[in-house]
Amino acid sequence: MLCYTLSFSLSAADLEKSRIIDLTYSFNEQTIYWPTAKSFEHEKVAWGKTETGYFYSSANYCASEHGGTHLDAPIHFAEKGWTSDQIPIERFVGPAFVIDISEQCSKNADYTLTVEDIRNWEKKNGKIPANSIVLLRTGWGKFWPDKKKYLGDDKPGETSNLHFPSFSKASAEFLVNEIKVKAVGIDTASIDPGTSKDFIAHQIFTGANVYGLENVAHLDQVPVKGATLIALPMKIENGTGGPVRIIAVLK
Repeated sequence: MLCYTLSFSLSAADLEKSRIIDLTYSFNEQTIYWPTAKSFEHEKVAWGKTETGYFYSSANYCASEHGGTHLDAPIHFAEKGWTSDQIPIERFVGPAFVIDISEQCSKNADYTLTVEDIRNWEKKNGKIPANSIVLLRTGWGKFWPDKKKYLGDDKPGETSNLHFPSFSKASAEFLVNEIKVKAVGIDTASIDPGTSKDFIAHQIFTGANVYGLENVAHLDQVPVKGATLIALPMKIENGTGGPVRIIAVLK
């Protein structure tokens, strides 16, 4: 068995006394996927009383790795990056820091996080330590699951007219090179803005083996600092991503 020593304490007693926030959207027919990706399908195979009288249910599901609340593994945009099953387990748990740019985004759907935004956050709240998980709150969660409002366009297979905020190239470089985060997350469909054509933030993060969490729910309930994030994805061998159950633990 592999064991890891984490740089913070989170005991069973701590969990019992803590408030736990679910940051995950349920997967169903309304779940938002990238316009070119396969949507979620859930097929009931058995659902009811058996011939011998006991209840039994079972179902099949099928979907793209990239939709709903999910993880982008580094391999998604980095040829030599980790696949989902290769990401060290300790990277799925860590201190969370929420940068709120919802005010800026309410005025500009294409707004991207700036280095100045990060520096201003640190002036108010203290320096973000290395190996942290930085979550970007844009306020876009209020649109879920309205695909047109959430993505900016609801045409199936069409990605040329998407509009939602995210990380900028400069902010991604700063988070990777200066702060040295181990993961990032966002309450929109992508760690690149909807208008992106080169997905440069993806390239920067995944090139440094920093995974991304997309479509993170309820970020308005997570404090700017002090929470512990636990994000456990489906362990898909050679996976480029996959569904993830994310919780924030507040002491």
